[in-house]
Order: sequence, then structure tokens, then C-alpha cells
Amino acid sequence: MVSASYLEQIIEPETKDLGGFQARRVLPGDERTMVGPFIFFDHLGPAVFPPGQGLDVRPHPHINLATVTYLFEGVILHRDSLGSVEEIRPGAVNWMTAGRGITHSERSPDDARAAESTLHGIQTWVALPDADEETEPWFHHYASAEIPAWETGGASIKLIAGQFGELASPVNTFSPILYLDVQLAEHAEFTLPALYSEQAVYAVTPGISLNQEPLAAHTIAVLKAGEAVAIAATQPARCIVIGGEPVGPRQKWWNFVSSRPERIEQAKQDWKAGQFPPVPAETEFIPLPEL
Repeated sequence: MVSASYLEQIIEPETKDLGGFQARRVLPGDERTMVGPFIFFDHLGPAVFPPGQGLDVRPHPHINLATVTYLFEGVILHRDSLGSVEEIRPGAVNWMTAGRGITHSERSPDDARAAESTLHGIQTWVALPDADEETEPWFHHYASAEIPAWETGGASIKLIAGQFGELASPVNTFSPILYLDVQLAEHAEFTLPALYSEQAVYAVTPGISLNQEPLAAHTIAVLKAGEAVAIAATQPARCIVIGGEPVGPRQKWWNFVSSRPERIEQAKQDWKAGQFPPVPAETEFIPLPEL
């Protein structure tokens, strides 16, 4: 039960098996589908792979959304149907706009498989505004050094995407959005102002408190509109802030997001019929689920 005046709701994660490791999913869920334009939020790992093993997400499709990958530890090799081939490492940002349709794979590169490796990070999906749902697909990698970072009151903050006061991330977005990585030293405090109509704080680790009330690790606190909060740490801790302005109701089925149910049905048939563009150098794919 939510009692704090600044809270709209607390969402517990649902654990998902992604084939060899687990992810904690807080969006979408039965309690809430979206926060701002964010319609999907997975906390990946931390997963430890023995030598010779790693991440192997076979080619799969997306429409009408953007995927955003951000790592705390490890490396992922991204390939897509545009011909993009890019490794992402901690602090960098991979933004892939699916638009009218894209196919991609995510795997551990060969050098990461040579020894024991760890994978830990966040993957989100951002719903596109109605006018941009069918935009041309594109992919862009932003190196860690390109992402604005600053320190205040013992907190180290990175602006993954969007705008925070006078600071703006170079990540190209389609609607007002906020995405922060906040690392706090013990007893550090950071005030999150009410910048957007929807904002939420996800506790990556234990030790996070909001307005002096503890936020359990791996839960997300959705804030009431217009409410600023003091994010503090009782020990070295980390949290993620997401938010922005709503883009309108969206439906999600498997890897498809759209404002139009008929568009999702079309995407199902297109993937089943092999109508999505292939990923060069990939021979595998994930079949359409039977559900």
C-alpha cells in the first residue's frame, strides 16, 4: 500500500528467464503499462557467464518503438537489419529506432566468451509519438564520453537521454523524456525536481531512500505529478530515473508496440511470413510465439 504523499505507486518486478540469465521487469505490468513514453523496463542480471558462454538473443523484430540499451558492466554486440554492427560497453548508449520495422540480434562478442564474464545493465523501450511510429528505422551509438555527467552532493549523475534543466543529452529522441543514471556515495543526497508530468525512480541496489523513506532494491517508485523528491543513500547505492510526457495509450504484444492493434496484427503476419528485413551474417531467428 502506498501512503507517502509524493508516491503514486510502488511496482515490484516480475522475474523473467531470458535464456541462461534473469531479468527483472517492472514495465509493462498489470499495475501500470507506461511511465512517460517508457513502455518496457528490464534490469538485466547481473549475470555471470562461464568461459565459452554468453548472451545469445537471436534476430527478432520490432515496430513503432525505440530500444535503449545501457550497461553497468559487460559488453553486448548489436547487429541489425540496417547493417549496423556495434559493441556497447558501460556508460555508452545504444538507441535503435524501429519505426516501420527493424530486426536485430544481441550477443556476447567472441573475446568476452574467452573467459568468465559478467553482464549487468538496463534495457528500455520508448514508445514513439503517433506521427513518428512509422518513421524510417535507424540506429546510433553514443560513446560514454558523449553523455553529460556531473557530480553534486556526493552523487554522480549521467543524463542518458532527454533534458535536465539546462543540460541536454545528445541522444536523439522523439518526445520529452528523462533518463538518468544516479550513483550515490554513503549519505549522499540528490534532489530530483518535478520536471515532467510522469517520473519514476528504480532502485538498482539496496540503500536508496526517497524523502527519507527506504525504497527496496529492484522496485520502482512512480512519483505523483508535480512532486520533487530527495534521493539519498544509506550506503553506496545506485538508481535509475525515468520519465517524460505521455505519448498516448499503447499496446504491446511480444516485441511489438503500437497505438493501433491492427498494426501489431500485421507485424505478426509479416514476421511469420519472413517479410521483415534480415540481419546480415545471421542465420538464426526467434519464431513468432504461438500464444
